Amino acid sequence: MAARDPHRFVNELDNDEIERLVVRLESRAHDAVFTRLFDNYMAHLNLSPSAQVLEVGCGTGALLRSLVRRAGFAGKAYGVDHCQPFLAAAEEFAQAENVGDRIVFMAGDAHSLGFPRSTFDAVIAHTLISHVTEPAAVLSELARVVRPGGTVVIFDGDYASLTYAFPDHAFGHQMDVALVNATFNNSRIMRDLPRLLPGLGLRIAAAWGEAVVEIGNGSFFKSFAETYVPYVKRAGLLPAQAADVWLNEQLQAMKNGTFFAACNYYTYLVQRL
Repeated sequence: MAARDPHRFVNELDNDEIERLVVRLESRAHDAVFTRLFDNYMAHLNLSPSAQVLEVGCGTGALLRSLVRRAGFAGKAYGVDHCQPFLAAAEEFAQAENVGDRIVFMAGDAHSLGFPRSTFDAVIAHTLISHVTEPAAVLSELARVVRPGGTVVIFDGDYASLTYAFPDHAFGHQMDVALVNATFNNSRIMRDLPRLLPGLGLRIAAAWGEAVVEIGNGSFFKSFAETYVPYVKRAGLLPAQAADVWLNEQLQAMKNGTFFAACNYYTYLVQRL
């Protein structure tokens, strides 16, 4: 069976698989690693108190809940996702945190957004572009719906840099590659953006990279491995028993303080020309 990005094909998954992805998205969003990365680019947006902000590929809405709780932000947040169960979870989480009246969630396709041109002050694609079918089409839509002078945030991993330590280096590399192939439709897209953006009428205002590294113990990469190893096995990218041995080795390394994993993440703040 060929590898199929579970986020790209989420609407073909069963309820248990979707629930595991919901748990992954919420776990990731509450991890100090991602909180820091989100705060880093939010500090550069300079949003007005009444700003209208759209997140495309909002998942369970964790980022938007964090946005509307930020001091000084009194605007409106909108979230679009193509997975109805994600949106249902997003509504529940927002209501539970008493921010449901400040966020509008709706179903939609990142490749063809149902908003007029120049609607939003800022548009956020947070770990979206690595999963979509046609990155250029999505980038064009993000640019279309942001107002002149507004900002599009493209944040994602360069997943070709994803690596976990493993005593057998050759198999460890095979597992790194298998995890990436099973999970991401566009694993190297962040490297392509400087070349793609000008042709789409977009200008890079700022960009930077940060290494996400966990040494000794793991939380962010623990959740990643536990969530996506099953997709490696399902696609037959590696023998199931070998993948299980690898995962058990990672979990044991976390327990005894010998764990290591890393991946590079990049942020682009871009504006429509």
